[in-house]
Amino acid sequence: HRLDAFVIGMTLLVQLVVAFFWRASLPDWILKASLFLFLLVCLQGGLGALTVVNLVPSLVVTSHLALGLILIASLSGLSQRLLEKGQGLHPAPLWWRLMSSLSAFAVICQSLIGGRMATTWAVQRCLNNDQSCIWLDLHKSSAIPVACLICLFVGTALFHEGWPRSQWPFLLALLLLVCLQIILGLMTMNFALSKPLLTVSHQLVASVLVAILSALSFRRPQSPNSLITGLFEETSLEPCHG
Repeated sequence: HRLDAFVIGMTLLVQLVVAFFWRASLPDWILKASLFLFLLVCLQGGLGALTVVNLVPSLVVTSHLALGLILIASLSGLSQRLLEKGQGLHPAPLWWRLMSSLSAFAVICQSLIGGRMATTWAVQRCLNNDQSCIWLDLHKSSAIPVACLICLFVGTALFHEGWPRSQWPFLLALLLLVCLQIILGLMTMNFALSKPLLTVSHQLVASVLVAILSALSFRRPQSPNSLITGLFEETSLEPCHG
């Protein structure tokens, strides 16, 4: 865990240094985003050290998880913006950005509830002694609206024609991940969090959901005018039309 954290921190430091020295040929937001990510990973390292020193207290561990998920969301959004190619890009529809961002935020909140539940041993205490069931009940009850919110976003996007529907591979991946997450959650509860592989897989799928939703919220379509221009530039019918 420490080695992985060290690699992430050094990678973001190198990215910050490169963005600083090449700032003249890069957009201004890249240097600012790189600085934000580096400060975020430094804060994450501080929380990690505090977690070890204080023998993994629940609130500190949950905060450590929250920063990790925010780091995943930020890196995914930044990577999506850097991978975009072509000209004539414009922001995605407002409903697309709102629904994808809200879905990502909901998954993060659900993960934090699960982290709080796991670090307070709420499942074992609830099943064995009927104590601290509030976190278990909250995690189970909040899973339904979170899943419905993601499904609503996917259904709305597939209902619209044009660019939103063209993102169907990512949208279908979201549905599959939601189904997988529900199955893993039920299995994790049945084993009372006694199977580390199931617990880690449950958190891993949540992280992937956050990454995909964050990337989609930063994804931008090409404007209709640029698409039409590109079509006439590439087609062999242009001389015939002339």
